[in-house]
Amino acid sequence: MRVEIWSDIACPWCYVGKARFEKALAAFPHRDQVEVVHRSFELDPGRAKDDVQPVITMLSRKYGLSEEQARAGEDNLGAQAAAEGLAYRTRGRDHGNTFDLHRLLHLAKEHGRQDELVQILYRANFAEERSLFTEGDDRLVELAVEAGLDAEAVRAVLADPAAYADEVRADEREAAELGANGVPFFVLDRRYGVSGAQPAEVFAQALTQAWGERSPLTLLDQGDADACGPDGCAVPQH
Repeated sequence: MRVEIWSDIACPWCYVGKARFEKALAAFPHRDQVEVVHRSFELDPGRAKDDVQPVITMLSRKYGLSEEQARAGEDNLGAQAAAEGLAYRTRGRDHGNTFDLHRLLHLAKEHGRQDELVQILYRANFAEERSLFTEGDDRLVELAVEAGLDAEAVRAVLADPAAYADEVRADEREAAELGANGVPFFVLDRRYGVSGAQPAEVFAQALTQAWGERSPLTLLDQGDADACGPDGCAVPQH
């Protein structure tokens, strides 16, 4: 079974939702047969790459909140993250364009290191003092190498704005086609969708239901046609 997760590294509920989903997946009897794929979704696609601002300022301006309300919201998110065992800095974080992060996640997917990089980028964005957005490519290379990627390959992607750009845009178009207008958005075997950072129990129920309703294989021909098997291949008799 395949689970696709549309998310953005700048999305705190994606950070929390991933932890809740993984709690459910860890207890799922068929977890070894579940493939998880991370898909791209930008919360702020129109933001210029050099437009970086404090999270509190961004929240205040984008949602018309007072700074006090924005700080209260961050405190609530910090409590939600802590309940899942996640570190979360409620003050001093900043916000920027995540397009390069998504391009690197597609590179990581090709090398089987996507989940590792997703988690490292979440940690860097939400738990660490250093910024994902103000230290240039060196910071991203450092984090990608930690996830197991080759430094030169990472630098090559960052130096080429077209690298994996089509893949990111394709993910975003597909999200729109599936009706996802927010993240996190989980799609199970292209049959069920779960929106938001639901409790682990909801994810557990969705996994069980999707697994139980997989379509069994229907054989259209029950004849004795020649075939190959563990003992070899049938030899034509003339």
